[in-house]
Amino acid sequence: MNTRNGLLATLRDPRYYQIAVLSLLLGYGIAVLDFGIRWQYALLIVITALVVQFAGTLYAKLPRFDPLSPLITSLSLTLLLRTDEAAIAALAAGLAIGSKFLLRFRGKHIFNPANFALVSLMLLSDRVWVSSGQWGSAALGAFALACLGFLVLTKAKRAETTIAFIVFYGALLFGRALWLDYPFSIPLHQVQNGALLIFAFFMISDPRTTPNTAIGRVLHAGLVASVAYTIQFVFYQPNGPILALIICALTVPLIDMFMQGRIYRWEQVVDRRISSTKGVF
Repeated sequence: MNTRNGLLATLRDPRYYQIAVLSLLLGYGIAVLDFGIRWQYALLIVITALVVQFAGTLYAKLPRFDPLSPLITSLSLTLLLRTDEAAIAALAAGLAIGSKFLLRFRGKHIFNPANFALVSLMLLSDRVWVSSGQWGSAALGAFALACLGFLVLTKAKRAETTIAFIVFYGALLFGRALWLDYPFSIPLHQVQNGALLIFAFFMISDPRTTPNTAIGRVLHAGLVASVAYTIQFVFYQPNGPILALIICALTVPLIDMFMQGRIYRWEQVVDRRISSTKGVF
């Protein structure tokens, strides 16, 4: 009975939901949309991420190897990263997972791993790009993706981050349309971008790289939305949200300094529930 309760408690870890949703999105993209992901590269990214995670576990002398986080990162990279070089795909996974262990401040990653790898390689190589519209712009598809993402967020207790980002960024897009006398069909089309929704639901909401308080997370989301809008529509550069997140990541320690809260740890919820099944709190 205790084994069963322990298993159920472990499965409550929100990362299982993230892996399931991202895997469904990846499978749908490959089987239905055929947007150019090579299964060999996807497998290479996953294997590299797990190997680097294992090496990092030994390096940091962690008590156990945890494959869940590198799986989430590798799936996110596979969905967004485009390259025609196998070595670059493997390097992306290595940079992403390595940044978790090497770029830290007060017990937290400084950068979202997938975001760090994407931006680093886009700056260093012209053989890397982000596929921004692979999911199409159909309203039904965007709504389904949003619902799946919201399920993940409610499990991860970080729904306010994504909601705030979408509200702020959407307000800026619709405000721009009003200012320029554009029809609302234009900002509606812009927010129905698959990569934007993946960013909003699976990247900016990462509880290990967001501020420790709810107010701080809302503030951070608004800042990312403002910088993303500036990059995209003032400087006319693509991938505004992805670039904005890595820029604004440096503000998270400052927000945590002024708005002190508890650092989120994936294992806290799981360990607490497992302990309660054994009669120990």
